[in-house]
Amino acid sequence: MTEVRTAAATPRSPMLWVCGTGAAATVLHVAEVPPWVTIAALALIAWRLAAVFGAVRLPGGVVRVALGLALVAAVFAQFRALDGLLPGTAMLMLMAAIKVLETRTRRDQYVVIGGALFLLLAACLYGQGLAWVPLYGADALLCCSALAIVAYTPGADDGAFAAPLGLRTHEVIALAGRTLLYAVPLAILLFLFFPRLPGHLWGLTGGDDAVTGLSDTMTPGSITRLSASYDIAFRVRFDGRAPPPEKRYWRAIVMNDFDGATWTAGRPAPGRTQRLECLSRPYRYRISLQPTFTHWWLALDTVMGSPSPDVRYTGDYQLIAAHRLTHSLSYSAVSCTRVRSLAPLFSAARLEETRLPPGRNPQAAALALRLRRRAGSDVAFVQAVLAFLRTGGFSYSLTPPPLGLRNPVDDFLFHTRTGFCGHYASAFVDMMRAGGVPARVVTGYLGGRWNPYDGTFIVRQSDAHAWAEVWLHGRGWTRVDPTAVVEPQRLYRGILDLLPNAVSAPERLVHAWPWLGAALERWEALNGWWNQRVVGFNSRAQLGLLGDLGLHSPELRDAAWAFGATLLAWLAWISWQIGREIGAPPLDRLARAYLRLCRKLARTGLPRAPHQGPLAYAQAISRLRPDLASRVQPLLENYAQLRFGSPSPAHPHNLRLFERAVARLSLPSPTQARRRRRSRPR
Repeated sequence: MTEVRTAAATPRSPMLWVCGTGAAATVLHVAEVPPWVTIAALALIAWRLAAVFGAVRLPGGVVRVALGLALVAAVFAQFRALDGLLPGTAMLMLMAAIKVLETRTRRDQYVVIGGALFLLLAACLYGQGLAWVPLYGADALLCCSALAIVAYTPGADDGAFAAPLGLRTHEVIALAGRTLLYAVPLAILLFLFFPRLPGHLWGLTGGDDAVTGLSDTMTPGSITRLSASYDIAFRVRFDGRAPPPEKRYWRAIVMNDFDGATWTAGRPAPGRTQRLECLSRPYRYRISLQPTFTHWWLALDTVMGSPSPDVRYTGDYQLIAAHRLTHSLSYSAVSCTRVRSLAPLFSAARLEETRLPPGRNPQAAALALRLRRRAGSDVAFVQAVLAFLRTGGFSYSLTPPPLGLRNPVDDFLFHTRTGFCGHYASAFVDMMRAGGVPARVVTGYLGGRWNPYDGTFIVRQSDAHAWAEVWLHGRGWTRVDPTAVVEPQRLYRGILDLLPNAVSAPERLVHAWPWLGAALERWEALNGWWNQRVVGFNSRAQLGLLGDLGLHSPELRDAAWAFGATLLAWLAWISWQIGREIGAPPLDRLARAYLRLCRKLARTGLPRAPHQGPLAYAQAISRLRPDLASRVQPLLENYAQLRFGSPSPAHPHNLRLFERAVARLSLPSPTQARRRRRSRPR
């Protein structure tokens, strides 16, 4: 019974707000934590809410301790650890919910709201997209409003039940919103000028389970999963003219190893970089790449060097970073769409790029040998295989029939003859190798849609593509896209244009209605600016900002000085704002009516001195203007009675009578008074 009485002695309003902050902070993590964590946290908060209304009893200390230990054990069983972003977030959610269950005093309420603010920070580590900003702002406003409610409401620890001290809900929200607005300039100053260390706080990750993007393995048909995704893979801004659509191949992963069904990215050997000659104009561009949680960076085929000291430029023209890409990233690169190798292929590389598993796909190997015997050169052999694909009754589809597990290439070439880019690239490279021509599979993206609102090309996951590269004498590695001979329009049009049913209905609707597409482009342009300028604001961007402000060769020390100066300016501004609010409290109705009366008297030439109270002011008027005493003195005495005659506020009826009397009062100006005195008979 003690627990029930304690819960009932606490005002309901603060606990409702505290439970609301806990529930809102929990909902922010629905997409990251396992469902049972969210359900358990919300159930504990609902238990506390039911106790607030007297529907259930609160648990005792032994039950709460047992619940806490059981939840800790469940988190450890789920993640096999208690540290890290995801396990730590789950643990904080559950511990905050248990704290809600045992909340009794004002201090407990502050602790719960603090936990909700930490959960808000954890949510910011998971997602920094522009779409999350309003939700984060609303949650911060809710937490600050709850702090105001708790601070302005006496709790059980204050001695007894007491009603809120006059703050209504909209006044609480207005107070919290005004406080947050005062903090916005300081937040901007911290963001811009607080010295930043190289690297990203967002490097904490929760694993790779939810990652969507290219993989380092490819089984024919696997890329169709990406082609159904409308998510943005990266954005590109060219310096000058962009390459034509058929040249926009974005290279990611080179796959050399083949087991007869699946292609796998081999480990590039050091010292194999081929010297290249650029046969086209060099294209300079900047890529804004979304997190992939892989080591591969994207670049226009073929990139001429590494864009960063931390990224290795391999002999097969890949960009492989030392660490996985766990955050949005922007980098500049230079590429040539036509290149020629200036050195012969290494013998070890030739052996590797012609290797096939023995006994797999024998029909494809026999066909390749027949075509090879008829062809007089490697180039002719490539053309013969492409002609076979062009005239063999093959079709392009995102939903091809399944292939056999033992000999999938044979099954595709001689039975189903329906497939996607992965099918054609895999079959083509298999036949090239069977005919003795070095070949490999390359995966990446093809195309990109122009966004006129920010001047970038947007490449989506649905633009994922696979093609082949063959080694030709005098040219080096040469790109061959066997998909293009079956569906030539794939070079110029995206998947949505060719196969509109490849994505979900809402995305087809956006693509079909121009005004929806234009709205989406505007949003993506704004989101791109946010990712580049805000999420991607790092130490290099900070030093660049200091340089734009006139500092030559800026360092972190300069950022500290800039932050200190702007912090002092913000403190001066906030002090002035607070002083102005404290020095000028809002006037009530009685004070406004009294000021109106004083203004009317001032227009007659009788201004009130700052030290005069209403009764002293009435005596001065009676002495200087006896003609006004009968009308003015009762009003001033009435005001004194209403303001100082009773400890309680003035009755609304008496207040209205005073306001009407002041409004009806008409006094002559000094000129009119002089004329009246002159006109009197002597």
